[in-house]
Amino acid sequence: MHTVEKIGGTSMSRFDEVLDTLFIGQRKQNELYNRVFVVSAYGGMTNLLLEHKKSGDPGVYERFADAQNEDAWLDALDAVLDTMRAKNAELFSGEYERQAADRFIEGRISDVRDCMLSLQQLCTYGHFQLTEHLMKVREMLASLGEAHSAFNTVLALKKHGANARLVDLTGWNQPEPKAFQDMIKDSFDGIDLSKELVVATGYTHCSEGLMNTFDRGYSEITFAQIAATTSAREAIIHKEYHLSSADPNLVGLDNVVTIGRTNYDVADQLSNLGMEAIHPKAARTLRRAGIQLRIKNAFEPDHAGTLISQDYCSEKPCVEIIAGRKDVFGLEVFDQEMLGDVGYDIEITKLLKQLKLYVVNKDSDANSITYYASGSRKMINRAARLIEEKYPMSEVHVHNIAIVSAIGSDLKVKGILAKTVAALASADISIQAIHQSIRQVEMQCIIKEEDYDAAVAALHQALIEPENHGDVIAAA
Repeated sequence: MHTVEKIGGTSMSRFDEVLDTLFIGQRKQNELYNRVFVVSAYGGMTNLLLEHKKSGDPGVYERFADAQNEDAWLDALDAVLDTMRAKNAELFSGEYERQAADRFIEGRISDVRDCMLSLQQLCTYGHFQLTEHLMKVREMLASLGEAHSAFNTVLALKKHGANARLVDLTGWNQPEPKAFQDMIKDSFDGIDLSKELVVATGYTHCSEGLMNTFDRGYSEITFAQIAATTSAREAIIHKEYHLSSADPNLVGLDNVVTIGRTNYDVADQLSNLGMEAIHPKAARTLRRAGIQLRIKNAFEPDHAGTLISQDYCSEKPCVEIIAGRKDVFGLEVFDQEMLGDVGYDIEITKLLKQLKLYVVNKDSDANSITYYASGSRKMINRAARLIEEKYPMSEVHVHNIAIVSAIGSDLKVKGILAKTVAALASADISIQAIHQSIRQVEMQCIIKEEDYDAAVAALHQALIEPENHGDVIAAA
């Protein structure tokens, strides 16, 4: 029985350490096998190829899509090639491996350059519009990062004596795309995992177009589907940190505890708060296949990490994690006309979706609805204006808020609400709103944005630090 393991871009950038902990380490001969690794692009590489994930600074794709500067993308693509060559030189001191790595990525980038130049020329004719092809260009560029890191990983593993094999899911030179599941199934057919150490690209080229739905979250979707298709014993995600009871920077390294076990429900709550243990669609694939997920620290290989399963529930009711997010606005809609109209907010929900605002939660009373939405201030203000235009009798107010949540697989803790309110009051923090559903896996406190850090520390101290959580914090 094999495992399927995913390594993120930041960890891949520390490749020598990962080689010593995950890929090779102290393993000998057969211990190297029965493992499939799904690798992301090196840290920062996808930012250069597409756009910076946080700042939005344009990469090759954004420059290509910008018709006002038609040649800027060529310089950006050359800069990516220089960066990839520099990474190759950093990884490989031997001439053979370095030249092989350079030849591989030079060939890929040359093909991409030719394709994009041809497309640009084609779209000078009125019958062809660049906007109709941009998503395919985006996918093609994104695939370069994963292909680069996967090819280099196989080179390095072979150099260290492992029988490594590249499974290139990018569909390069493939006549036509296959369905997502067929692409993965066909790529793994005939591979003896007991004798080969497989390294697969995080990007999969398929007829559905992964980036249409998941944009840059595609590598976890690939990872989950490989685990399901190959009937893996366990799926493992290697991160740069443990899944802990809170951010150690806010509550102190000595106070934080590693979560030993939890369930997919808790993982979904974390995703809703923008703190993904795994993409919710990837988690769904693993759940349906009956595969447990383990979150491990890539640089502490001997630690068991966090085991996430479908049916786990803590031995006694308790809070497992204090989490939250600050990038949230409270969009409050007051309208006395909404009373008794159960469909009042349907159009508002559609509007927020069109503006690509993510709704973390919402609450309502007789004549008001408040959406707690994540997005840019510009889009939030636009949403407020459009709502007032559509509902002339309404008053819309925007609040800068933060959400702090207590999360657990069984949150039926007697007096938890009182403890929460008392802890925040003791820290001189005012609660703007509070939510706890009947299922009792999460309790959300809406607070002022500037109180976020103090609120996390206060709730961790009150709800987690005094408790004995048993197997919730024990090594799995």
